[in-house]
Parts: sequence; C-alpha cells; structure tokens
Amino acid sequence: MGTTSSGQDALSWLLYGARSSMLVGLISAVIGTALSVVIGTIAGFSGGAVDRFLNGVILVVQNIPSFAILFMIAGLLQNANVLLVSIIIGGLEWTGGARAIRAQAMSLRGRDFTAALRTIGEHPLRVILVEVLPHLSGIISPMFLRLIAAGVGMQASLAFLGIGSAAEPSWGLMINYATTQNALFNGQWWWFGPPGVCLALIGFATTMINFGLDEVTNPTLSSKRMTLMRKFLKQKKRQDAAGQPKIGAMA
Repeated sequence: MGTTSSGQDALSWLLYGARSSMLVGLISAVIGTALSVVIGTIAGFSGGAVDRFLNGVILVVQNIPSFAILFMIAGLLQNANVLLVSIIIGGLEWTGGARAIRAQAMSLRGRDFTAALRTIGEHPLRVILVEVLPHLSGIISPMFLRLIAAGVGMQASLAFLGIGSAAEPSWGLMINYATTQNALFNGQWWWFGPPGVCLALIGFATTMINFGLDEVTNPTLSSKRMTLMRKFLKQKKRQDAAGQPKIGAMA
C-alpha cells in the first residue's frame, strides 16, 4: 500500500489503527450503555422526584454540545490516551439511550405484572433486574451498536484534528497525515482511501445489524415479515398450480 517519507508502512498503520479505533468505540459504548441503562431505568421505574431530577440531568447533558466539550477536554490533555478519550465519549453520548429506556421503563412500571410484584412486597431492585431489564433488550442492543459507531467516528474526528496521542495509530491520524502531506495531490490514495472506507463500513455494518436486531426483537416487524412470507408462498403455489398441465390434456 505504500509508505511514508520516513518509511512507515501504510498497511500496518491501517491495521493498528483499527485496533485503536475499535477499542475506543467498544469502551465508550460500554460506558455509555451502562449509564443509559442505570439512569434511564431508575428514572422511569422510580417516578416522582427521582424521575424529575434524573430527567433534568439527562436534558442538561443532552443540550451540551458533545463534540465541542470533547474537543475542549481533549485539547487540554494533548496526550490523552485511548482510555481517557473513551471515558469522555461514553460520558457524553448516553443521553439519547437513557431517554428511550426511561420511556420504556415508565411503560413497564404501569403493567399488571410489575404492579402485582410491587403489591406483594417484592424489592424494586429485583423487579428491575428480573422483569424490567429483559424487556429492554430491544433498546439496549441497537443502542450499544450505535454508540460503537459514534465512538469510532468521534475518535477519528479528534485524531484528524491532531488531538490525542500521536503515538497511537488510528484511522483519523492516517487521514490527518494524508491532509498535511498533500497525499491527494501526490496520488497517495492509500493514506485517505482505506481508512475512509473502513469508517464508512463501520457505520454501514452497525446500521445493518441494527435493522436485523430490530426485526428479530420487534414483534410487529416479525409478524409483518411472516405475513408477507405466507402471501408469497400462497402466490407461488397458485402459479405452480396454474402452470401444471392437466392429466386429461396430457392424454
């Protein structure tokens, strides 16, 4: 794929950059998902003053420009490592999932089975762990994948702007090098093409997996799919019957 002026291999940089970028995406997704699940579930299931307070926290954090804060913090810490960048991204990107989980938890709180468990004196924590969290899997899984893509994209953006540790290769750092060295005009496509394609594939893959998970976990989509399949099979059966010659005609 080519080398830099100092002899650094572009393919090795791409492979090591995948490790750095995906590590940031995974760690930030774990942190963001954990915050979303804990805060959203407690807010939605508790109600009252606890819900109002936590919902206010969610709204305040949601209205903070995430990239601007990340840019400022990472700029103050020029040698920010992978873990620190992941913590910052995860600490800023959890509010959307928390609001969705809060709404679902509020809906589950009013269901008959959770009301019955509270009536007989079950501990709220056990009700949340045993009855509420399994019903949130349809929200948690897509949210986790979305946060992975967001973490990878934000880390690449920071590295492209020259913020973070220059000692750790990443896809954004490759594009930054391509920009500073005029790789586009010099015909060195391998410095901006492969990392750009990898970033696009991460977003595309997470989106497709989200669609698949939504079809599996969403009963409405599953029933629609089964209905369409039954219609297709019936139509195919009628076409096969219409195309089959009669026995009398053959004789």
